[in-house]
Amino acid sequence: MGEDTTPSRGEQVARALSERIVRGVIEPGERLPSEAKLAIEFDASRSVIREALQRLQTLGYVRTRTGSGSFALTPPMEGVGDDWLAAHSEAERTELHEFRTALEEQASSLAARRRTDADLAALDDALDRLASASLPADTVDADFAFHRAVAIASRNRFILEAVDRVGARAIVLPTSRISSDARDPSTTAVVMAEHRTIARAIQAADPAAAAAAMRAHLFASGLRREGVRTAT
Repeated sequence: MGEDTTPSRGEQVARALSERIVRGVIEPGERLPSEAKLAIEFDASRSVIREALQRLQTLGYVRTRTGSGSFALTPPMEGVGDDWLAAHSEAERTELHEFRTALEEQASSLAARRRTDADLAALDDALDRLASASLPADTVDADFAFHRAVAIASRNRFILEAVDRVGARAIVLPTSRISSDARDPSTTAVVMAEHRTIARAIQAADPAAAAAAMRAHLFASGLRREGVRTAT
């Protein structure tokens, strides 16, 4: 007899939810419905829903935090030849963040040396977008636009290509920036201050300060991603 390849109920639910995330029906940063609501929607047990959410987390589609729920991440990019940048587990996401830190530190240093007036205007525009963003998807887009503007200002095509390939997938919003009932305005203010510090150092043509500001921002971002409050 042949091996049964019929997907489990958990796999079926995970596939349906991942398709919604890829299509943008569930946007990056948006909280998924509760286990109870998903169980009703899919006419499945809570254990099946938990299996589906675990599969989604393993594949990099959601991030689940006890007591807060599951939040959609920027979906993994497929079919673009960048499997080496795909982060499918928590350990790999940590490694990707470390790679991003090393990359963007140098980008900031070079940007401080090579930026033009147009680059500074692009950074200001990205900051304005980030300050006014209210929806999680808009926040991710504006955040990535700022970091991409830094990469452009570095005048290094390999750095820009690497930043583009990593893309917005490296930006993971903590609960304090995406959940309406848990949003902490102070966190948003701290994040904005960090980005403005980077922009000011680049504007001042101070490579060391720009690199340090980017390093501090991404270090703090990593702590926020893990749910650790940092002193400000």
